[in-house]
Amino acid sequence: MNAAGAPRHASHLVLGIETSCDDTSVAVLEDGRALRSHWIATQDLHQLYGGVVPELAARAHLELLPPLVERALADAGVTAAELTGVAVTRAPGLVGSLVVGVAFAKAYAYALGIPVVGVNHIEGHLHAATLEHGESPWPAVSLVVSGGHTELVLIHGVGRYQWLGSTRDDAAGEAFDKVAKRLGLPFPGGPAIESMAREGNPTAYSFPRPMLTEPSLDFSFSGLKTAVALAVDARGEPPYERRWTADVAASFQAAILDTLVAKTVRALSATGARALSLGGGVACNRALRARLEAECEGRGVALRVPSPRLCADNAAMVALVGGWLLERPATEEHLDAVASLEESGLTSS
Repeated sequence: MNAAGAPRHASHLVLGIETSCDDTSVAVLEDGRALRSHWIATQDLHQLYGGVVPELAARAHLELLPPLVERALADAGVTAAELTGVAVTRAPGLVGSLVVGVAFAKAYAYALGIPVVGVNHIEGHLHAATLEHGESPWPAVSLVVSGGHTELVLIHGVGRYQWLGSTRDDAAGEAFDKVAKRLGLPFPGGPAIESMAREGNPTAYSFPRPMLTEPSLDFSFSGLKTAVALAVDARGEPPYERRWTADVAASFQAAILDTLVAKTVRALSATGARALSLGGGVACNRALRARLEAECEGRGVALRVPSPRLCADNAAMVALVGGWLLERPATEEHLDAVASLEESGLTSS
């Protein structure tokens, strides 16, 4: 409301909803540029199990969404009646979690008489950096690396994507989580491994760099995860000495980063991309950011890295892409591009 009590009339005031995994997130985005509010509720209960429990995640979304939406609207200083659309993650992700978010978004939009649009989770990550760095120069390579995905995508523009490669088995983030659990470190594993690795020797163990010599841009991390498991088994039963744990963590992280950086650099060279954007929780890793920053600087490539909050699963990126779709409905080319991404492995986990 304005000072006189009359409703504001923004060209676009989009409510974004993200429930693809275990983070419940809501955002209000104005005109595709101004982030009026952004909330992420982390479901800490999964730490008890060392990983996400799908059924518990879905139930938590159901409880968290209504109060989180009210909080986001209050924080943005708007009422529900002022919203012009709702954008919600439709895929990929945990089926139960997605169902909760989509059902809520449809009901909420129906009650307000405004349109609702489904957004591909990965497409959100492709453009998350736009919220902080503005529009990217094209073409651009995007590395989306998280607990569920490790993908390289070439972006020719909004809605124009070319899949370059992805993991053939485990995602990098999943490998971080599983290795952390074997080492007795807390969930989520990425931050725990990164912190412990600072104390260790990255050359203490010669873990494999999977598919590094193959010409494709695909990844594989199951063999690396097995190699670490064998090293842990050979050590015996926990608890483990901190120094040894740090060496394993550092050596494992080095293997992951060597692979991610090498494949990403290869993608930049093969495509002649002018920019590189990162997305997904693993993109918060400081060592990964530093290495890619050095590679991009030497090649004259613009590195676009979102803040950690926008690397995580978040509703701001969903509202951004959803706003574009509400403003100009997806073209056949856009639908084909998203379908191509999903057929390349970006399916519900």
